[in-house]
Amino acid sequence: MDFFLMVAIIAIWGTLIINLILTVAGYTWYLQEAPKPDKQLPEKIPFVTVMVPAHNEGIVIVKTVLSLLSFDYPHDHYEIIVINDNSSDNSAELLKEVQNDFGEERLKVINTDNVTGGKGKSNALNIGLKQAKGSVIAIYDADNTPERGALRLLVAELLGNDRLAAVIGKFRTRNKEATILTRFINIETLSFQWMAQAGRQRLFKLCTIPGTNYVIRREILEKIGGWDVKALAEDTEISFRVYQMGYQIKFQPRAVTWEQEPQTLDVWFHQRTRWVKGNIYVVVKNAKLLFKKAGRPIRFDLLYFLSTYFLLMTALILSDVVFVLSVAGLAHSDLQGFSNALWLFGIIMFIISTFVTVTTEKGEMRFSNILYIIFMYLVYSQMWLAVAAYGMVGYIREQVFHKQAKWYKTKRYK
Repeated sequence: MDFFLMVAIIAIWGTLIINLILTVAGYTWYLQEAPKPDKQLPEKIPFVTVMVPAHNEGIVIVKTVLSLLSFDYPHDHYEIIVINDNSSDNSAELLKEVQNDFGEERLKVINTDNVTGGKGKSNALNIGLKQAKGSVIAIYDADNTPERGALRLLVAELLGNDRLAAVIGKFRTRNKEATILTRFINIETLSFQWMAQAGRQRLFKLCTIPGTNYVIRREILEKIGGWDVKALAEDTEISFRVYQMGYQIKFQPRAVTWEQEPQTLDVWFHQRTRWVKGNIYVVVKNAKLLFKKAGRPIRFDLLYFLSTYFLLMTALILSDVVFVLSVAGLAHSDLQGFSNALWLFGIIMFIISTFVTVTTEKGEMRFSNILYIIFMYLVYSQMWLAVAAYGMVGYIREQVFHKQAKWYKTKRYK
């Protein structure tokens, strides 16, 4: 029993320390980057195609498109393509009304059916790419309302370095006040997603393309053959291929988009399960490169994903099992007291580091966030454990029975 508990403690703390290092590095990077002036666009700017994959997005699509049409990027130098992907709602009619107001030159709508479309985000993006005119491609999800300067900031950063294949921005939670769950997601986004991106940027010059609010050079997309239609986490998968080509990806935190997040557990569970299965697919696909020279640019990310989805998950399950057996009096461990002391110390570290990182955003320095962070450690972390386990089982089942992974659409709210 002591052996299994010690293994679990080492694995959990190893992962915790890595994330703490990334958070500290990201926080210090942010403090250095925040005062810097924005990069300016050159006189000669590229034509940009903004692509939006959309399946049954009638609730949010008009607000999103109007936001995209309001960028402060020169309007004669970008177009918007909405891939209305096999939708059965009123998306086509709503998009047609907006198109009538702004013209087909600025807003192009591609309506697919169940033959050409309905096969997931990657397939929709590949369809849009074939009709895109831009030498730079920007991607936004259908629920996004980016700030006016987002596209300009992303493109300016991209043009500043020929070795950059893509530049990613930051996404914020638009409906963070809706439920306790969205408050959790808001903190998770600020502290564990974008702050970790900043840390990886500083320490390893690595970033993972998110599913939205990024620009990428068209020539790079064409070289790698577009998006992998088998990948549920198409963003992580394409990031790995970009790095293997010798290019870089940069994080520009001042380019901000606001997006809806799941407000109920069932929607959150399906979305996060898709993420888990998608990232496991990417890890398995690239695992053979772990100890090869060709895999050097993505080695840290491979190890990071392996430790998160395999080592950490196993360790947490072992730790929970030992705890339950000890409480039930069915097992005894001499390390239980030591483990409990580390657990308490881990909670304190988690609370302090998480709160410090969220205070980089206006309006987030409030006492209620401390309470939510404590609750996140006790509840939200266990929810993620259930998602990771379910996602892994689902991925294995799909591989054994040779089933195509199913794309679950995230529910939208008015």
